[in-house]
Amino acid sequence: MEIKWAKRIEELPPYLFAEIDRKKNELIEKGVDVIDLGVGDPDIPTPDHIIESLREAAGRPEHHRYPSYVGMLSFREAAAEWYSQRFGVSLDPAKEIVTLIGSKEGIAHAPLAFLDPGDIALVPDPGYPVYPVSTTFAGGVPHPMPLLKENGFFPDLDAISAQVAERAVMMFLNYPNNPTTVLANEGFFSEVVDFARKNNILICHDAAYTEIAFYGKNPLSFLEIPGAMDVGIEFHSLSKTFSMTGWRLAFAAGNEKAIGGLGKIKTNIDSGAFQAVQVAGITALRNSSVGLEERKEVYRERLEIFCRGLEEAGISYTQPDATFYVWFEVPEGMTSSDFCARMLSEAGVVVTPGNGFGDCGEGYARVSVTFDTERIKQAAERIADFKP
Repeated sequence: MEIKWAKRIEELPPYLFAEIDRKKNELIEKGVDVIDLGVGDPDIPTPDHIIESLREAAGRPEHHRYPSYVGMLSFREAAAEWYSQRFGVSLDPAKEIVTLIGSKEGIAHAPLAFLDPGDIALVPDPGYPVYPVSTTFAGGVPHPMPLLKENGFFPDLDAISAQVAERAVMMFLNYPNNPTTVLANEGFFSEVVDFARKNNILICHDAAYTEIAFYGKNPLSFLEIPGAMDVGIEFHSLSKTFSMTGWRLAFAAGNEKAIGGLGKIKTNIDSGAFQAVQVAGITALRNSSVGLEERKEVYRERLEIFCRGLEEAGISYTQPDATFYVWFEVPEGMTSSDFCARMLSEAGVVVTPGNGFGDCGEGYARVSVTFDTERIKQAAERIADFKP
C-alpha cells in the first residue's frame, strides 16, 4: 500500500528551521564547531518561582484531569489583570480571553475560525511563516503585504487594491516585528483600525515580543487603540517574556465574537493546556516584573556585541530596539540563501535567510541572540572576518 499525502502538505515547502537544522547537523557530524543563531529560543532559564509553582501544582490530583478547552478562569483573570496593569486595557476574562497551547497554536487555528475557502488573509512579508501556511490549510488565500525598508517595515495599506480588500477577511500583524525588529506607533495602529472598519477585516495581532524592548521603548498593545476591540484580537505568549518556550502557554484577547470563534475551534481540536502549567502561568503574570529587566539586559548586551561585528564587516542592519533578533542586509551581489549557506560552510555560523520569511525578505538575513554570550562574541568575530 502506498500512503498518499494530502495536497495541502505535499505542496508545502519544508519548514524553514527544520531545513536549517538538517544542514547544521550534517556539519556537526563532520566535526565542525557550529554556532547556531537560527531559532529564537531563549537560553535564559525559566525563573525559579515559576518552576516552583509548577512543581507544587503538578502534585495536586485535580490538575491531572481534562482541563477547560478555553482555559482556567483563574488564568484568564490573571491575564486580564496583567493587561490592565501593562496596557490600561480592560478585558472580560470570561468572554474576551482564551487560553492557548502556545501562541503558534492560536495563530494557526485562527484562519480555521474566520476564513471560508477562497477568502483572503493579508499577511506581512517578510513575516512568521505560520501566517500564510495556516491560511492555506484553511482553504484561504494568503496575500502578501510587503514590509519594505523605505516604508519603515510597515505595510502600505493604501497599496492594497479595492478588489483584494473586498475579498480580505483577516489581516495578520506583528509588532514588535519578527524578523525586522521594528516597533509600531499609535498612528500606524490607528490607520489599521480605520482600514479594518472600512473593509470589515478582522485584525489578528501577534504581540509575542511586547515585553522584550530596550532603550526606554515601551511597545504598544494593538488593543490600546480606540476602536481596536471592535476589529481585532491579540496573541500574547509567555514564551519570550518568561523564558517558557517549552511550556506551551499563551492567550488571545480582544473582540468577544472573535475570541468565541477561536474558542469554538479549540473545543473541537484540543483539550486545553495542562492546568498545572496554567497555575505556573498565573504566578508568572502576577510577578511579571521579577527578573525581566535582568533578562532584557542580557539580550541588549548580546545584540550590541553582534551589531559591532556587523559594523566591522561593513554590513548594514536595522537598529534592534526590541525582540532578540538582528535583521541585516546581506553583502551586495549575494542572495540571502547564498550568504547564509556560506556563513554556515565557511564560518560555521547558522544565520536565517531573509527570504525564508517571504519574498520581500530577499537580500536580508536574521540572527537570534538567544545563545550564550561568549558564543555570540565568537559569532560576531567570525562575521567580522567574513570575506564575501
